[in-house]
Amino acid sequence: MKRRLALLSLAALGGLSALALQAGRGVAAAGAAEQGPPLQPIAPQPATAGTYPFYMPMQGLRRPANRLFVKCDASRRAGREVWGGRSAEELGGRAEGGFEIVYEANDSAGNPCVYPFSPWLPQIVGGLNGTQYILRSSIPGRRVTFRTSDEWASITPRILDFGPNRVHFEMADIELDFPGAIQTKGGLHLEAYGGTGPGLFTAVIRRSKIFGGKNALFVPSGQTMLYVEDSEFTGNVGTNVDQEHTTYINGILVSHLRNSVWRGQRAGGNVASGHQLKDKSYLRVYEDLTVINTPNGGPPSAMPLVDITAYGFTWANNLHLKRMAPLQSPRDTLVDLRTAIVYGAPGLYPWPLTVNPGWKMPAAPLGALDQVYLSVFFNTTADGFRTEPHVFALRPQGTRVVPGGTAVEGSEFTSRGQQRMVSLAFGTEGKFSRVYSNEGWTFTNPRLPAGAEWVADRDAFIRHALGLIGR
Repeated sequence: MKRRLALLSLAALGGLSALALQAGRGVAAAGAAEQGPPLQPIAPQPATAGTYPFYMPMQGLRRPANRLFVKCDASRRAGREVWGGRSAEELGGRAEGGFEIVYEANDSAGNPCVYPFSPWLPQIVGGLNGTQYILRSSIPGRRVTFRTSDEWASITPRILDFGPNRVHFEMADIELDFPGAIQTKGGLHLEAYGGTGPGLFTAVIRRSKIFGGKNALFVPSGQTMLYVEDSEFTGNVGTNVDQEHTTYINGILVSHLRNSVWRGQRAGGNVASGHQLKDKSYLRVYEDLTVINTPNGGPPSAMPLVDITAYGFTWANNLHLKRMAPLQSPRDTLVDLRTAIVYGAPGLYPWPLTVNPGWKMPAAPLGALDQVYLSVFFNTTADGFRTEPHVFALRPQGTRVVPGGTAVEGSEFTSRGQQRMVSLAFGTEGKFSRVYSNEGWTFTNPRLPAGAEWVADRDAFIRHALGLIGR
């Protein structure tokens, strides 16, 4: 599966000409001079299959109280789940103490099973602390598929407000093919929100593929950590294309996405549309991602491919971006680090989000990287139908958050010295004129001062970001 995704990424990004690479390599941004060969990230130890990120506490979880098995051929004939062993009817539609649902991977002919419906989930009741909710194929690495045109098709675990509890969701080796699901918020809608420390909701998606819903993946704000690996997100089918996205991750703690592909967001008529990846997490870790504005039932989106918040922290390595020509004039960046809206709760951030009289950027910003909101991009490639004006844009902070709302105002009145945000890019290649737009404290291939090397170490970067908020 990993090899197939890697080949898909290379194929999608193929055709970068030597001339284009030369034109895009080593362009300095915002007055930052290139100095020597680009810094390379410190590669962490390869993850073992089925393991969890080091920062994700998995202790204290207990085995699901309800374990169910779904048979392939009988379920296909019935058009609904047919159970092997314990029946869901025994639950009365409700599950207390967690659940694990295992779907038979193969049909009687030995082919991967295609279930002609969306999965049924029991209502989650009772105490939440330590509970797990697991959906998986019976054979690791062999996907089962759920395929239906039902406009309400979705996987939606309704954990709701989990408070101070520790809760875990996991989905492995499952494909959701819901081309008619225009009503649901997400093909996979992780309906767990809020939470209060030390409460934590973790969600892990492995070797899966999602198509359908207003957003193929939708994650509400809260004390949530999301980890995705070896997966594909191939588009939404909602009708409000300007407000819907292939993936919409709200103000959560962490989104860690690796070895995966995002595509399929579309425009509608003369509407710019949404984004492939809209991510407002406090900490974002992107490793070996491919993001393409491949259309899905309409022209390609004209919006930036990746829309993330500048508040918080981003560490990315091998982010591959490709833009196809939309009908509208495309927006002028591929990765937009935005400051116009606050998505997370105020306690999610270590420092003020608007400019503060108590802060002024030091004369040597690269010596203060541990004191600012920071984004670091290693080995990004940018390809497409045109030479992009720039790859990244770091938007300025404003003067206030609208009372009772989330919009930030006054960014046009703030100075560069008031900004508490820095972005670094190393080894960016492709078809573009500049690495960064002219806004903010941005540096291309800088030589870091002694003591700042930690920004290249993924795990050290994660520990720094989470340590600032006591996670």
